[in-house]
Amino acid sequence: MATLLYRLGRFSFRRRRLTLVVWVMLLGLLGVGAAQLSGPASDELSIPGTESLRALEVVTEKFDGGVDTASARVVFTASGDATLTGPEQRAAVLATVAALRTAPQVTTVADPYEAGTIAPDGKTAYAGVSYAVAATGVSDTSRAALLAAGDTARRAGIGVEYSGEVTERAEAGGGAEGLGIAVAAVVLLITFGSLVAAGLPVLTALIGVGIGVLGIQIATGFLDLTSNTADLAVMLGLAVGIDYALFVLSRYRHELAIGRGGEEAAGRAVGAAGSAVVFAGLTVIIALAALAVVGIPFLAAMGVAAAGTVAVAVVISLSLLPALLGFAGRRVLPRPQRRGAGRPARTALGERWARGVVKHRVPVLILSVVAIGVVAIPGLGLSLALPDDSMASTGSTQRKAYDQLSEGFGAGINGSLLLVVEAAPGEAAAAGEQARELVSGLGGVVTAAEPNQAGDTATLTVVPRSGPLSEDTRKLVHDIRARQAGFTAATGGATLAVTGRTAVDIDVSEKINDALLPYLAVVVGLALLLLLMVFRSVLVPIKATLGFLLSVAASFGALVLVFQRGHLTDLVGIESTGPIVSFIPIFLIGILFGLAMDYEVFLILRAREEFVRGASPDEAIVAGMRHGARVVTAAALIMMSVFAGFVLADDIIIKSLGFALAFGVAVDALLVRMTIVPAVLSLLGRSAWWLPRWLDRILPDLDLDVEGERLARQLAGGTSPAADHAGETVAGQRR
Repeated sequence: MATLLYRLGRFSFRRRRLTLVVWVMLLGLLGVGAAQLSGPASDELSIPGTESLRALEVVTEKFDGGVDTASARVVFTASGDATLTGPEQRAAVLATVAALRTAPQVTTVADPYEAGTIAPDGKTAYAGVSYAVAATGVSDTSRAALLAAGDTARRAGIGVEYSGEVTERAEAGGGAEGLGIAVAAVVLLITFGSLVAAGLPVLTALIGVGIGVLGIQIATGFLDLTSNTADLAVMLGLAVGIDYALFVLSRYRHELAIGRGGEEAAGRAVGAAGSAVVFAGLTVIIALAALAVVGIPFLAAMGVAAAGTVAVAVVISLSLLPALLGFAGRRVLPRPQRRGAGRPARTALGERWARGVVKHRVPVLILSVVAIGVVAIPGLGLSLALPDDSMASTGSTQRKAYDQLSEGFGAGINGSLLLVVEAAPGEAAAAGEQARELVSGLGGVVTAAEPNQAGDTATLTVVPRSGPLSEDTRKLVHDIRARQAGFTAATGGATLAVTGRTAVDIDVSEKINDALLPYLAVVVGLALLLLLMVFRSVLVPIKATLGFLLSVAASFGALVLVFQRGHLTDLVGIESTGPIVSFIPIFLIGILFGLAMDYEVFLILRAREEFVRGASPDEAIVAGMRHGARVVTAAALIMMSVFAGFVLADDIIIKSLGFALAFGVAVDALLVRMTIVPAVLSLLGRSAWWLPRWLDRILPDLDLDVEGERLARQLAGGTSPAADHAGETVAGQRR
């Protein structure tokens, strides 16, 4: 692989104009495709095959209009001593209802006075608005008309707020990544001492993200993708794009500084650092693509889209970056090094740190593990749910509407359930009444059954006493479902199902919960296998995987501490807390896995190579840290900066994922890989590198040549990398 990448690097450098034109044309073609083929993103998170979704499909089929169309609630509140039943207030509310009925795409508007949706104290009421199209099909004109309809009521002193899918799409955040990019650029400038060198990784990362996002926009024309898909791709694409370019650029500068010509330096840089970039990218891609096996379509789509963006980042680092290096020339070097060719002085910080860790390995290991354990403890109370308006910003109209409805009608008004009764033609009304009697004894308020024209299906609305994220509401859903068999027997064959947004969210959260441990097992198994092939050792992969689990545990603990329990909320800018978004942990596992393996390879592979050449175990560890610590530290700081920039996002999903990833990278790179790992390796000594001969014979050789030494020997006419590896293995076995 190193030889192939070497040739790619030289070709891209030599034919830099052609390479640049190809990438620019690809970007342009994707831009045209996105403009012509893109469709709306969807915020519906559902899983085919669940009871709630099957019931929704029944309602769509049996009732005109179904439940696939968009809806909104307009919430009215009276202030002071006034009530909404007063003549002036009533006239203002009715005027708003009339304006809503003439709004584009609106089919029905429920008059709160006729529908009885006025709170007992007369201070709060709401009007339900139904649309002829799905939420993704609501036009900007329709949305503006909805928001403008309340002006009449506001002029009369009535408060007007909105909730529902239509208003959710009206609010969007943006620009959260700007601060992360700025901090990353500063880190690059400090690391490289050159504006050109600092700018190239940012430029290539932005191009990669642009290609990835345009590809996702094209995909929305053919697939149902959530609005968070592009955000996830941007977050991950920026972080890995800058990091991968950093690895290649660092090697290129080293080759220039020791006197090689530009083309040769580019070839060797891509051949050496590019090997680790390919491995790092593949681990992230495989971990994200593995989401397809958990049986949750929207997670699989998000994972594949993010994996595609990572793949683009890898290819750009191996082809476009060498081309841009050809244009930049020696300007990527600091000014003092541009005139002469001298070997740059290596920083001693990594070596001093490694020697300190090795010398005090036992206390360092104990303190580090205890520190991570303390941070991880809150993760034991992890609670998962899908976000609703209770988790929105306190200043948003959705959150205000949610709070006003809860105060006026009780928390359950925001989490109503829909019961679907199917029976023989003409019997749905009677079966629905039996369902109402059954469920009324379980808690909440149940409306009368509403049969369809054929009389074979009826629906009932259940308003729980508790809110949609409450454990009591979840228990109510399961209590109803536990009585389904008895209901069918009592009615002679009628069926009862629970659906509605709250039930759908509960089903999705539980499905993701059930998939979390199997997915973690897949990722851990993959880590063990990959690292076994890379390091040709039994204990090193186990140690690396345990370190990865420590990083994940610490991330979960910090996530719960801040976003669920509410500590340090001012620091991250959140105004309300609640359960963690259901799919955050599974994405956190997949992404951290790829990044952890990345740092492991850069720090430890050199240590292994030094050991098989005859260095003592401790000296091999120090050598690995000497060569890799500076690059890994810079890469980790860049990752942390990019991820932390997304903490500024308004979207709670992106905010919490950005926080967890920034914290996880900090723990994994700076505490696990650079502290715990060398301490454990020092304790293990020579046994760390033991591998049975029979296993060595059957394992494939990944040929990761991070330091470029095998490639150098091959180019000098020495033995092939495969032969070198075989020799090293034999030498290691003898020792």
